[in-house]
Amino acid sequence: MSESLLESKLLENYLNTTCARENEVQKNLRLETEKLPQAGMRTTADQAAFLATMIKVTGAKRVIEIGTFTGYSALAMAQALPDDGVLFALDSSEQWTSVGKKFWQQAGVDKKINLILQPALKTLPQLIEKEGAGSFDFIFIDADKKNYIHYYPLCLKLLKPGGVVLFENMLWSGKVADPAEQDDFTVALRDCNTHILSDHSVDSCMISIGDGILLARKK
Repeated sequence: MSESLLESKLLENYLNTTCARENEVQKNLRLETEKLPQAGMRTTADQAAFLATMIKVTGAKRVIEIGTFTGYSALAMAQALPDDGVLFALDSSEQWTSVGKKFWQQAGVDKKINLILQPALKTLPQLIEKEGAGSFDFIFIDADKKNYIHYYPLCLKLLKPGGVVLFENMLWSGKVADPAEQDDFTVALRDCNTHILSDHSVDSCMISIGDGILLARKK
């Protein structure tokens, strides 16, 4: 889910249309996704641009995405990867991920994307066993919020030193800052924020892009 904290829709539209460098295939997939009742779950254009830039800045070649939805963010990251790069896209919905496949093909990045359809808590230990600890450069998490805290140690094991993991929706429309908000999702995200920001095995910061992205770099 990727709602924006911006109150100005005019500014949000400016970010998405002027600052995001969204290419034609990405735009078409975004518009296709917006037709779905669950369209609020998609990554925004400015977030996708941020992810693609982070891939290039870090020089990442091996990437994991937890929570692919219709594949918009996967498309942006795969396009940013070098020719020998690979993205493991983890999701449990064949229906939603099937939306993005033709756009991955149109962009010529489908061979870079390894889609795995099963719960990520099952896939991540399998990746540790098959690919090896410390074998990934970059991980983006935008899936079931209650499991963020459980994904974290597995992701740290998969990341090489200097690798980066990004968590989406960490400000949760501002609810994490309100002690009166005690629903399960808010509490889970608040606890995850506290845990990661107090973990001295990583360098971390909160970025107010979209609904809040927590960035952690493995030392």
